[in-house]
Amino acid sequence: MKNNIFKFVFFLMISSTMVANVTLPNIFGDNMVLQRNSEVKIWGWANPKEEIKLVSSWNNQEYKVVANNQAQWELHIKTPEAGGPYTISIKGYNEVVLKNILIGEVWVCSGQSNMEMSASWGINNGEEEMKNATNPNIRFFLVPKLTATSPQNNLLGNWTESTPETMKYFSAIGYFFAKRLQEDLKNVPIGLISSNWGGTPAEIWMPEEVVQNDPVLLENAKKLNEQEYGPRQPGRAYNAMIYPFVGFKIAGTLWYQGESNVGSLVYDKTLSALITSWRKAWQDEFPFYFVQIAPYKTGSNNFSNVIVRNSQRKILKEVPKTGMVLTSDISDTIDIHPKNKKDVGIRLANLALADTYPEASGLNSNLVNGPLFKGFKIEKNKAIVSFDYAEGLYCKNKISNQFEVAGADGIFFPAEALIKNNQIVLTSKKVANPVKVRFAWGNTIQSDLFNKANLPASCFTEEF
Repeated sequence: MKNNIFKFVFFLMISSTMVANVTLPNIFGDNMVLQRNSEVKIWGWANPKEEIKLVSSWNNQEYKVVANNQAQWELHIKTPEAGGPYTISIKGYNEVVLKNILIGEVWVCSGQSNMEMSASWGINNGEEEMKNATNPNIRFFLVPKLTATSPQNNLLGNWTESTPETMKYFSAIGYFFAKRLQEDLKNVPIGLISSNWGGTPAEIWMPEEVVQNDPVLLENAKKLNEQEYGPRQPGRAYNAMIYPFVGFKIAGTLWYQGESNVGSLVYDKTLSALITSWRKAWQDEFPFYFVQIAPYKTGSNNFSNVIVRNSQRKILKEVPKTGMVLTSDISDTIDIHPKNKKDVGIRLANLALADTYPEASGLNSNLVNGPLFKGFKIEKNKAIVSFDYAEGLYCKNKISNQFEVAGADGIFFPAEALIKNNQIVLTSKKVANPVKVRFAWGNTIQSDLFNKANLPASCFTEEF
C-alpha cells in the first residue's frame, strides 16, 4: 500500500514537471503565418532555468534562451522572404514541433459586427464565394469572445487554412482583403487574426487605464448603456481578446467599429486613444486602416450617426499612418449590417496596397481614397471648398443638393454647388456672408460627390 502511495506521489511529481515543460500560447501553432522579412518574437513557458533551443527550418539556425524565474522565455528570430511551408522545433525537457508554417503578411481584423460578419450571415454572393474559398496561402486565427478584468497571457483558438468550411465563419471583410492583397503581392501568404464582438463600443477594446486616465474618455464611457449581447466596461475585450497576442509581429490592423458609439461627440479622441495604445503595446507604429460606418437611421437624433462618421474623418489628420474606407455608396441606410462585404474588403486592401505595398501594386493614394475636405475660403458671398483626392470631381446626379452654408447665426441653408477646377463653389441667396459649410450632414445621407476613382466624398462640417 505504502509502495503504491509512493509511486502515485512520484507520478504526480513527474506529471507536474512534465506540465511545466515547454509550452506555447495558442497564437503559435501549426498552420500559422509569420511576418516576412522581420524579426519576430516567439515566447512561451518552461521550468525556471530550463534551456530552450529553437530551430527554424528555413535556415536551420539555432536560437537559445533560458527560462526566467517566472517560468517565461522569449526569443527574437529572423524571418525570410515569403514562402513555406516550414517547421519550427522548440526543445527543452520536451520538444514542440510547429508544422506547415508560412512566411508572409499578417493582419489583425477587429471591431464589432460588420467586421465579424461572415458568409454564414448571408452576405452578397456568399454561397458562391464559400465554394471558391480553398486557398492554403490564406490562413485564419479566429479569437473567441471572452472578457477578463486583467490582461490574460493566452487565448483559445488555432490557425486554419482557408477552406469553404473555415471561410464560412470567418470575417468576410478579412477574407476579401486577403484575396485582393494576393492579386498584387503575387500570392504571398496572408495570415488574418480576427478578434471581433458585435454590438461593442470602442472602449472595451483598449486598456482600461487609458480610459480611466483620460477625463474626456472616462466621462464618455460612463454614458455607455449595459447591453445584453456584450460588455461595455473599458478594457474587458482588450484583456482577453487582444492582449494575449500583443507582440505577435503584424503588418497592420483593419478596424470596423463605431455603430455602438453612435451618440458620442468624442469618437475621434476615443479611437485615436485606442490606436495609440495598441501601437504602444506592440512597440510598433503599424498602419491602422478603418472603415467609416455607413449612413444609417439611428433613433430620433438626425445627427448622431453623421457626427461619428465626421469624427472618423478627423482621425486621418490626428493620427499618422491611418487610412479610411468609405461605404456610403455600397451600403443600405435601413440595414445596419450591409451585405456587400466584398467591396469593403477590396477597398481596405487597395488602401494597404497603395500605402503599405506601393512597390508591388503601383497604386497611389489618389486611386484609393474618396474626396476628403481640405479647407475653404470666402470670396464675397461665395464659399469655395477644396478637397484632397479631388481629381475628376463629379456629382452623381449632375448637381449636388447636399451642401449647406451658414452665416454667423449658425443657421444652415441649402447651397447651390458648382464644380470649378476640382473645387466646389457654394452660394445661397439666404446667406450673404457664409462662415460655416457642411456636406451630406444627416444620418442617412449617402454622398452624391465622387472623384475619378469613383469613390464618394466623406461628410463634413467646418467653420471658417
